Amino acid sequence: MNKRLRTWLVAALGGIAMATAGTIQADVPESEDPIIIGINEWTGQHISSYVAGHILEKMGYNVEYKTAAVLPMGTAVADGNITLGLELWDNNMGEWWPSQLESGEVEDMGTLGLDAREGWLYPKHVEELCPGLPDWEAFVGCAEVFSTAETFPDGRFIEYPADWSDRATQLIASEGLPFQAIPAGSEGALVAEFKAAVDKDSALVMMFWAPHWLLFEHEYGWVDMPEDLVNKGSMQKPRVFKSGWPGMKDKWPVAYKFITSYQLDNKVQEFLMGRIDRDGDDAVKATLEWVEANQDYWQPMVDKAMM
Repeated sequence: MNKRLRTWLVAALGGIAMATAGTIQADVPESEDPIIIGINEWTGQHISSYVAGHILEKMGYNVEYKTAAVLPMGTAVADGNITLGLELWDNNMGEWWPSQLESGEVEDMGTLGLDAREGWLYPKHVEELCPGLPDWEAFVGCAEVFSTAETFPDGRFIEYPADWSDRATQLIASEGLPFQAIPAGSEGALVAEFKAAVDKDSALVMMFWAPHWLLFEHEYGWVDMPEDLVNKGSMQKPRVFKSGWPGMKDKWPVAYKFITSYQLDNKVQEFLMGRIDRDGDDAVKATLEWVEANQDYWQPMVDKAMM
């Protein structure tokens, strides 16, 4: 083969490859119908949903959002009235979700990537006030360190608001732990308690969860609770995963592949939670600005879906 012919063939093959890549791009979206993303009751879920939605729009898809309570949303996903539920916690699914997932009416589309947990949280400086933390025995032995005039000699434990859950209160009572549980008035009250303890270098232990923007701003620790008490208090590490309408893989196969590879870590969520919950930014605006500024974070997921 002479040099001129070889050069022509290389150029031609390159043009075919470019045309093929262009065809893949042109085939998205596979349908003009909207991909409908369910919006549930908490800020982290809004972030997971809007970030994915913005990326899908950049891929060329029509995206809509529909507000839905997390427990009844399973039926809407099974029926295709909602395409995606992007942040399910397996410790908060009720009875209906597991049966739908098991039957295949709703698809488990893989973990979201959050390192989620619930437990007994304290500001990091408390380890100086109670040497041995996060060890459980050391914590229980330091009960008086956490006491107030109202609770002495028992320690003061800040529980979730009364209309959320009293799991820690029940555990303290059933195990006869030397603490008195005081329910917080709200999520904001929990945050205020933590910040006040940091400002005053005082002792504090409270029921909390991650990810949360507060943990993006402050150093903290979790009490290392024995496994049997974790089970009694229903505080096992939750699995956070994505769910979807099973028909998505046929109707929007590239979008489906993107969602199965879509990941969001704690740092991203906690940063955006701070903008939304602390600073009062609009969730749609804050997440769009993050997507536009962090293409290197999500572009590999899109590239994988396009393969």
